[in-house]
Amino acid sequence: QVQLMESGGGSVQPGGSLTLSCAASEATYIPKCVGWFRQAPDNELEGIAVVTDNGRPIYTESAKGRFTVARGNDRKSLSLSMNSLKPEDAGVYYCAWAAPRTIYGCLPTTIKFGYRGQGTQVTVSS
Repeated sequence: QVQLMESGGGSVQPGGSLTLSCAASEATYIPKCVGWFRQAPDNELEGIAVVTDNGRPIYTESAKGRFTVARGNDRKSLSLSMNSLKPEDAGVYYCAWAAPRTIYGCLPTTIKFGYRGQGTQVTVSS
């Protein structure tokens, strides 16, 4: 129902910053909930942040104060600005759209059940 493509990943030193972007194409609906999650090196999927239908951002504790999620005016594009990056932030970052009739609500921990892109790699090391 949508094709998502992430960009902006890369390699940074601890304390550095990156901004990820997510573009949507071939969308057949406007999502009520969008967000980001990552796949850690141990393959665990970890929620990061979402933006609810009324524009409210919700962050996990690890992202709060360091990351900023923003939704474009078109309600389709999405970004994630990351500051003060730590080695434990490394992983493959995915943007996601909740399905039209999702049963999972709009939470960082459940956005992973939506539609996702192919991901962009973030490496944090000195």
